[in-house]
Amino acid sequence: MPQKLLTYLFLFLGMFSYSQVVINEIDVDMVSSDVNEIIELKSSTPNFPLDGYVIVLYNETTTASYYAIDLDGYSTDINGIFLAGNTAVSPAPTLVFPNGKIQNGPDVIALYQASSTDFPDGTLVTSTNLANAIAYSTTSALATNLMSALGLSVSTNENVNGLGTTQSIQRKNDGTYEVKAPTPGMPNDGSGIVLNYITVSTLQTSYNEGQSFDIIFTTSQPVTGSDLLFNFTLVNGNFMVNDYTNTNLTVLIPVGQTTASNTCTLFDDITDEGDEELLIDIQSVPTGYVINNDNLILRIYDNDYIVQNFGTPINPTYGLVTPTIPAGYYDSLEGLSGNALKQELQNIIANPSVVRLQSYADMWDIIRIADQNPENSNQIWDMYLEVPMAKIDQQNSSSIVGKWNREHIFPQSRGGFEVANGDTADGISIWNTTGPTSTVDGVSDAHHIRAENGQENSSRNNKNYGTVNSSTVYAGPTVTQGSWHGDVARSLFYMAVRFDGLNVVNGDPSEYLPSTSISSGNIGDLATLLTWNTTDARDDYEMNRNNYVYTWQMNRNPFIDYPNLADYIFGANFGQPWFSTLSTQNPIENRVAVYPNPASEYLIVSGLEGSSKVEIYTITGQLVQSQDFDNEIQINLDLHVGMYLVKVTNGTQSTTKKIIVK
Repeated sequence: MPQKLLTYLFLFLGMFSYSQVVINEIDVDMVSSDVNEIIELKSSTPNFPLDGYVIVLYNETTTASYYAIDLDGYSTDINGIFLAGNTAVSPAPTLVFPNGKIQNGPDVIALYQASSTDFPDGTLVTSTNLANAIAYSTTSALATNLMSALGLSVSTNENVNGLGTTQSIQRKNDGTYEVKAPTPGMPNDGSGIVLNYITVSTLQTSYNEGQSFDIIFTTSQPVTGSDLLFNFTLVNGNFMVNDYTNTNLTVLIPVGQTTASNTCTLFDDITDEGDEELLIDIQSVPTGYVINNDNLILRIYDNDYIVQNFGTPINPTYGLVTPTIPAGYYDSLEGLSGNALKQELQNIIANPSVVRLQSYADMWDIIRIADQNPENSNQIWDMYLEVPMAKIDQQNSSSIVGKWNREHIFPQSRGGFEVANGDTADGISIWNTTGPTSTVDGVSDAHHIRAENGQENSSRNNKNYGTVNSSTVYAGPTVTQGSWHGDVARSLFYMAVRFDGLNVVNGDPSEYLPSTSISSGNIGDLATLLTWNTTDARDDYEMNRNNYVYTWQMNRNPFIDYPNLADYIFGANFGQPWFSTLSTQNPIENRVAVYPNPASEYLIVSGLEGSSKVEIYTITGQLVQSQDFDNEIQINLDLHVGMYLVKVTNGTQSTTKKIIVK
């Protein structure tokens, strides 16, 4: 090898070694609740940027990740130290993660040159792009599987001295580990420059317009030499200087002191500008001081939000929102049945001369209004989790944690939907034509795109809906009330009529056609969706959404306007003539659900709107139970085993269903 090339190679290898980042110290276990956990890194060179690095926590039992910490935007300090930890750690860590997050092991903490998006929870252990890793425990047990996968031969027991709750695992200069009293924020051997950290804090992370709060600045050591003087700013995005008043943006900590407090008063205007975020940004500080946790973000809630006169999906109202159906819109359906009915319905909602195709980027603007929380105009309604989320938490980066994004109810991979090249938000006045054969246009059809929690959206993936083959279908978060069931069903019915090649089918169809990579166009389970269409009745929230999407797309979801139309196209009434007088505002038998059947201890009656009455008769006609209710009821049963008749009355209508009590 030429001498010059050899010299360059040695220089390159030297630079690589010199810039290496390692896990320097971890503390995973403490007395009572774990509020002082740390993960400390050390670089060979000071002020080393950590862009492109990620810390990944692995569980030995699953050999999979359970937490990832992206380090983009961070760097080590003048001593080559980077400290991540809980809020109670002192000095305050540069990066904070939740209390009790690190498992006690035996497990592994690894450092990769990668992104946190490469390690969603449950990612199997990998050695690809591994920079450094440490195996640990608080007993003599070993993380055997993880260690083997990552090529680790040593595991360190934090409790080896019997003092695990007060000691940490620390890397020595020779690359081995020892267990001793924690040294967060400093080199483990006691060397290095003693730093004076400036930490900013507030009592809360969010405030309302009109409130005042203290911004507290603290140094890790008393100020020496001369008074510490520095400035900070609060502006951030839409949060401007006119959003706060009487706030001193200069901090003064006198010699011998460690703390200063500046009061910020938020201006209370009378307009709804939406929720905002202020950013406490410390400007340059004198030599000898280090900004410990700059760019602290506080959420500022606008108290001028608008409240609608109709309810949320979990507290629904009915009949308050008037459908904005154009005159004669559905007239051509009268008297049709079967496939002819379905075809004519498609002719209406997929008419290329009327229906508008907006861009996928426009969906953000549509669902910010269509999916708005009726109780607060600055929030969207998270459909699956059944909770509001701040509009300001719209996902705008790769991170989905705590964010909401756009959920395709008919999954993209199943429908073959594609985002057009150069897709941009161009507003309501710019659109393309679209017809029933352009299935790819389903990517930006707002009738099946909902605002959704990013993590729940990711978890749902492209699963079918329902209860068949339970390992692969989606019935929603177990803690929710199922207020989205009918919304999902009616969206899928719409898509199966709107676009050729999309179908709602029975069972749990696979994502792809056999031996091909072509999207199947199928989603299930039809039987479940027909039930959901009945048990979760259309409410004012859904009708308001239908009305708003119509203003953009110039088509409506007919299964919201006439929910029981689904039975005439997909269900038990297929082949029977349809007339608008059969709409779900009328026949009770198509709306009411009585379950479980067979029953034992209780019976639920649901799917109705307003005041109703339930009566239970023996098979010979003797009334044994009767009760009035609104919308839905659970009736406790005290009946002998046998068959009974359940009569449900709503207004002037009634229906009778048979049940078995066992």
